[in-house]
Amino acid sequence: MQSELTELVFCAPGNGGTGGMARNVDIAADDVAGIVNFAKKERLGLVVLGPESAVAAGVGDALRHAGFPVFGPDRAAGRVETSKAFAKELMRGAGIPTADYEVFTDADAAKLWAHDREGRVAVKADGLAMGKGVLVCGSVEEADRAIDSMLVQRSFGRAGSTVVLEERMEGPELSVFGLTDGKTVVPLAAARDYKRALEGDEGPNTGGMGAYSPPPDGGEEVVEEAVRTVLQPAVTALAAQGLEYRGVLYAGLMLTPSGMRAVEFNARFGDPEAQVVLPRLESDLVALMLTCARGDLASFPRPRWSSRAAVGIVVVSGGYPDSYETGMVLEGLTNIPGGVIIFHAATRYVPLSGLVTSGGRVLTAVGLGDDVAEARLAALSGAVRVRFPGAFYRTDIAQEAVGG
Repeated sequence: MQSELTELVFCAPGNGGTGGMARNVDIAADDVAGIVNFAKKERLGLVVLGPESAVAAGVGDALRHAGFPVFGPDRAAGRVETSKAFAKELMRGAGIPTADYEVFTDADAAKLWAHDREGRVAVKADGLAMGKGVLVCGSVEEADRAIDSMLVQRSFGRAGSTVVLEERMEGPELSVFGLTDGKTVVPLAAARDYKRALEGDEGPNTGGMGAYSPPPDGGEEVVEEAVRTVLQPAVTALAAQGLEYRGVLYAGLMLTPSGMRAVEFNARFGDPEAQVVLPRLESDLVALMLTCARGDLASFPRPRWSSRAAVGIVVVSGGYPDSYETGMVLEGLTNIPGGVIIFHAATRYVPLSGLVTSGGRVLTAVGLGDDVAEARLAALSGAVRVRFPGAFYRTDIAQEAVGG
């Protein structure tokens, strides 16, 4: 649904898709002064922080200080995403179930810890690495290479100058978003995303190759467990530190044989999960976000959900998540089947050329259907029509849910 509360939408800086339904503003997402000045000029009624760079730059802090309602956390609370060490310490202090871990800046010490666990660890860059700073290892040799890559070769720059090593967990992953005003947490429907670049969950980690909602093991009871054991304790623990978190708190979870475990937090609507969750939402999203920003979520009715399923397939540039070319002309977008939603990410409009690619994860084709199988076919019918040199996508997104 489209919110009756919205008169005009601005996107800073926006992309080739948002330019068709909003006004793109040539201001970087982390330009604090530029965004505050623009908000004053346009007298904005709500500001939604999109990328993690805006949170890390303190855009929310400055806007709140200037008197604007903001959906998104301040910089200090946003460390749940910008520092994996901070997030793990928060989990430990709040009693949130998660993997055993330690924080390292010395490669030799990190290797000893990994060797004690036969190399079955996840090596994570502490800072922001565009969704790619996690190396999951299954042997001592893999763990040594991952540790050296981050702490010796500095493959992730400053983001990997400190690393978090976790014991490797096993089980299906689940994503749950919690909307919060700093006190109350209201969950959205669960989703499952696919991080690996290649079919069959092979290849390197990416920012996400696709997602679907609802997953068969992500029903209401599981979502409520996520709120009770992960999301609400995190928000309460932040508040106890004097950090009021208003916005969306994303919990990446793993359903292990020993129970639900928290993997990570994001301080925003992560894609592609949000791209399959929000199309199923029948309540007014703007009203929900505004209520969070004003600190009165407890009085808001529970969100209403469509019974339909959604599947999203991300179309990426050849070579992603490593090196890839940009500036490729996009074709096929005028032939997308009805009922398929195209979410743009790394696109921009160039006069005379039209839409071209501007990054690795270019766009997501989202299909809706009466069940996951129908939604998956719709998403595939959209993804196959998107054409540019080197384009590729995974064809097995949500296949697990349809028995294939």
